[in-house]
Amino acid sequence: MYHKSENMLTDINPKLPMRNKAATRDFYLNKLDFQEFGSADFEGYLMVQKDNIQIHFFEFAALDPKENYGQVYIRTDEIEKLYQLALDKELDIPKAGHLQFKPWQQKEFSLLDPDSNLLTFGQGV
Repeated sequence: MYHKSENMLTDINPKLPMRNKAATRDFYLNKLDFQEFGSADFEGYLMVQKDNIQIHFFEFAALDPKENYGQVYIRTDEIEKLYQLALDKELDIPKAGHLQFKPWQQKEFSLLDPDSNLLTFGQGV
């Protein structure tokens, strides 16, 4: 039986598809203020980080954004500030993705990256 005192699971880093590494890098670094993670530049792979989260991307050049169902839910303590950033930078917020209070006691909004990966931001209220 396993009785170690440390947490067995410590982090989760979602991996999402990207068609174009330069476009994905530009979006996350220049629109969402992420930083590139790691010192090596791997062909067909990108890692970005902001605060305590990382998102990884793998190259999928044949991806049809209309058929991409990649999604990530990101918890935040500054939902209004993030939402205002998305509005100021004119990011792609789906019609039903604008900031709203949800019945599950969260304030949420969503946006789409260049490959139609859906990023949903939520804060408990």
